[in-house]
Amino acid sequence: MAEFQEISKLSALHPKPAGLVLQYGTSGFRTNAKQLDHIMFRMGLLATVRSKKTKATIGVMVTASHNPEEDNGVKLVDPMGEMVTQDWEEHATQLANADQEDLLTALKNIIEKEAINMSQEANVFVGKDTRSSSASLSQAVLDGVSALGGHSKDYGLVTTPQLHYMVCCQNTQGKYGEATVEGYYTKFCQELLLSFSPPCHLKKELQISLNNDGSKGRLNHQCGADYVKVQQKPPTGIKINPGERCCSFDGDADRIVYYYTDSEGTFHLLDGDKMATLISTFLKELLTQAGLDLKIAVVQTAYANGSSTHYLENTMKVLVRCTKTGVKHLHHVAQEFDVGVYFEANGHGTVLFSKAAEEKIQQLAEDTNVNDERKKAALLLRNTINVINQTVGDAISDMLLIEAILAIKGMTIQQWDTIYTDLPNRQLKVKVADRRVIDTTDAERRAVTPAGLQEAIDNLVKKYRQARSFVRPSGTEDVVRVYAEADTQESADALAHEVSLAVYRLAGGVGDEPKPLH
Repeated sequence: MAEFQEISKLSALHPKPAGLVLQYGTSGFRTNAKQLDHIMFRMGLLATVRSKKTKATIGVMVTASHNPEEDNGVKLVDPMGEMVTQDWEEHATQLANADQEDLLTALKNIIEKEAINMSQEANVFVGKDTRSSSASLSQAVLDGVSALGGHSKDYGLVTTPQLHYMVCCQNTQGKYGEATVEGYYTKFCQELLLSFSPPCHLKKELQISLNNDGSKGRLNHQCGADYVKVQQKPPTGIKINPGERCCSFDGDADRIVYYYTDSEGTFHLLDGDKMATLISTFLKELLTQAGLDLKIAVVQTAYANGSSTHYLENTMKVLVRCTKTGVKHLHHVAQEFDVGVYFEANGHGTVLFSKAAEEKIQQLAEDTNVNDERKKAALLLRNTINVINQTVGDAISDMLLIEAILAIKGMTIQQWDTIYTDLPNRQLKVKVADRRVIDTTDAERRAVTPAGLQEAIDNLVKKYRQARSFVRPSGTEDVVRVYAEADTQESADALAHEVSLAVYRLAGGVGDEPKPLH
């Protein structure tokens, strides 16, 4: 086959370093940019084959999100703008790790296994972030697409959620929106302005001052959503006046956290749990006002603060479902409801509306025989649907939605923050010889193996008030992550330390025994 000869010729220009093995994880492939050229070429090949299989456009995003500047990465986007399926993650890993001379065999194996018609047309959308390595690496993706005779469209500099949006627009024949950057901004901003009564002008309502715009300093250095969340402080070099509303995006704009400092100068973080609570409360109130009987749920992971779960279930009477860590698991569970709100504590999240829910809201918004209150609520719901990027967590769209909710409710960031008070918590890591000795159940909240570990955790938790703790293996390295919360920071720290010791002793800890935090 002529295309396979072309692959042999082009793959020689993107050689694989000997002995390098990489795994396709939740965030795709991610490592030092110097080791990724062959990966990019091969992901161009895989995206083309995936496009032939699905008879749809596939996306390839070149980014390493919040990683340091010298890193880069790549992830694939499926036809509806969602993450690529599990079995294709495995194909990606196999193709990436095939030795240079075995590349064609590895590719043919995927083609045979998936029964792909190679004469089917293929279309791939490619986007990249601002890293200096992204230009040549995205070119390697384009080389891979053309090696298999696929058509490609290079969007250049876009956020990850924008590329997800483009792919979804293309595959819904424009029903979701127009597959251009202008189309993206028009869709999310116009609908936001219609949410107000009377409709307003964005510049008047929302004054934004931009910091860390990329013109100086190192990429992702002491800034971004991840830094703010982990360090519990504002990005370096940013002066915040008391009570000023601030937010930080992560490196590829699919995560967001809010924060402010109070009059005492104390830092307050509003993370994914607080955002999910604000958004779900707003939507539940609108559904009640509209008289719509739709099932709404908030999907969380074990990392969600116990106070948020308690507030949602007991005060707001909203159904809460807990699932395994990782956006794809949350997204999957959220699809089971009419309205599914999901956010990881790190600020990655969105809202999903079922087709039936969208239709009911649309019908009510257009019904001339309903009273003003129901009509107003239905219109707000319809505009909310259009402000949300349902394909993936999107910092820009999430920010616009939160700003609209705060403005509509006339709420300050302090009022939002006091909806509930987080329980003090602590996260620790324990190095182990083999992370696979830990197996969990109940959405990662209980350890099944090694024997005796869960019993030890249960006994430690009993010593403290309002306490809980769980452990789970890392997805990428031989460490076990420990989470603990309790009524005071001192108790949370002590519990986290004691659970770390139990992990170290029962799950094959390596190096020094964990030391107390105080």
